[in-house]
Amino acid sequence: MNTSSRKSCAHRAIYALLFAILLAGAAVTSAAWKAGAILPDLKTLGVAEPLPAMTGKVVLVDFWASWCSPCKASFPVLNTLQQKYSKSGRVIIAINEDEKAETMQKFLAENTVTFTIIRDVGHKLVEAAAVDSMPSSFLIDKTGKVRFTHTGFHGDKTTEQYIREIEQLLREDVRK
Repeated sequence: MNTSSRKSCAHRAIYALLFAILLAGAAVTSAAWKAGAILPDLKTLGVAEPLPAMTGKVVLVDFWASWCSPCKASFPVLNTLQQKYSKSGRVIIAINEDEKAETMQKFLAENTVTFTIIRDVGHKLVEAAAVDSMPSSFLIDKTGKVRFTHTGFHGDKTTEQYIREIEQLLREDVRK
């Protein structure tokens, strides 16, 4: 095989590898919970814990970990939102990503929660949502569509966004 043929084969191999990487990236991206996508059934993604009723409700799904300082800072806000809006048809589900259950339990013993906590043992939920930083949250409308996404928790700024978005989603008439 001459030098020209080897270069041609090498180029084809590089192009094939790049194509495979692009396809893999597309598969990961397509699994993400993007605005406009329907929230997948969490039970089919391995959630064993009982879930609150979500049909016809505004749902805030929050991914968190005990080692995450912004997650800890967000918990009092999530508690306040739970108290303020739970009677209006809003649900909070916080999905924990800790490797060990004991770590999560220690965190919860030190931080009061008034909302549903789920442990993502196999990280199936974090993979499905394509979460790459903690905390990450998704606001789901009454029809089950992801409407707003948040990465990180930025104190009052995030709190104000949550309130504005939750109130918008609660006002929407889904009978249209």
